Amino acid sequence: MRAPRLEIHLEHLRHNACTLVNRLARQGISVTGVSKATLGLPEIVRTWVAAGVQSIGESRIETIEALNRSGLAVPMLLIRSPMLSQVDRVVAHAAISCNSEPVVLKALAAAAARQGLRHGVLLMVELGDLREGILAADLEAIVQLTLALPSLLLVGIGTNLGCQYGVAPEASNMAELSALATALEGRFGIRLEWCSGGNSANLPWLAGGGHPGRINHLRLGEALLLGREPLTRTAIPGLYTDAITLVAEVIEAKRKPTLPWGSRQRTSFSTGSAAPLPEPDQPVAMRALLALGEQDADPAGLSAAGITIQGASSDHLVVGGPAIALEVGDEQRFAISYSSLLRAMTSPFVSRCFVEG
Repeated sequence: MRAPRLEIHLEHLRHNACTLVNRLARQGISVTGVSKATLGLPEIVRTWVAAGVQSIGESRIETIEALNRSGLAVPMLLIRSPMLSQVDRVVAHAAISCNSEPVVLKALAAAAARQGLRHGVLLMVELGDLREGILAADLEAIVQLTLALPSLLLVGIGTNLGCQYGVAPEASNMAELSALATALEGRFGIRLEWCSGGNSANLPWLAGGGHPGRINHLRLGEALLLGREPLTRTAIPGLYTDAITLVAEVIEAKRKPTLPWGSRQRTSFSTGSAAPLPEPDQPVAMRALLALGEQDADPAGLSAAGITIQGASSDHLVVGGPAIALEVGDEQRFAISYSSLLRAMTSPFVSRCFVEG
């Protein structure tokens, strides 16, 4: 079987989706499955939809177009703010898009009018993580603008936390979003379908007894795919964390000195001057070289029992460990983080296969 490869256990993904959909439904919360880390792999998206995921979120219109061509009849949410150069494609292929800029809203409205369509809008509110979002003081004016554009449909408001600075969803910011939704409905005499509280980072707050208030929608990716929440990488009870694993092949296995020799400078992937190395436990140790590199996956996001990742270059991964027993031609499986999964899915050199049973 070809390596490197991602082994994808669809039954485990189905279980994760069913568990989260049902768990959140008891709190009045629906789920958009964010498939961007898989490049919108249709097999995974179909598994989620069959498990009760009501819509699919993608950050790139190209992936949404591909999912539509695959015959998936499910609403598509563009979770990254549309580029002005792509508004016609966004209106044609995404049911809803996340927005924060008036100029983009006007361009979307014009594109929707040209196509005889009505495009859904989720207005994003800035609540501290300093990625996308409208400041609360400016929100009312942008809602008024959106409502004045007849080819747009204001679906709701939302926020994003945990992605730029790791700001956690908690009682204060979630209550603020709920209060904003209620105030907007009273001010304009409307009903917002979605009050979208965020992403997988919201799950620990909810599990810890957080009161959803008006929050009735989440955009989940990491929890569905890897069974973990992103803030502390903690496994979510009842979910599989091994639904997707990365497999690499050993291309060298030798006993070598544990410390390099010669004058040390930067490497292609280092972020600063060469740091001093700790004194090793032993002068010589077993090391294995795998055909997997920075171009294929984020080495910092890989882990395996008994294995220490000692370094990586663009196309090599160096591993060791006190009991390592790898030989040339062996395959090594790794648990994978969200960032590493995203890069592995993007690499043309990493294949995908689906595991049955």
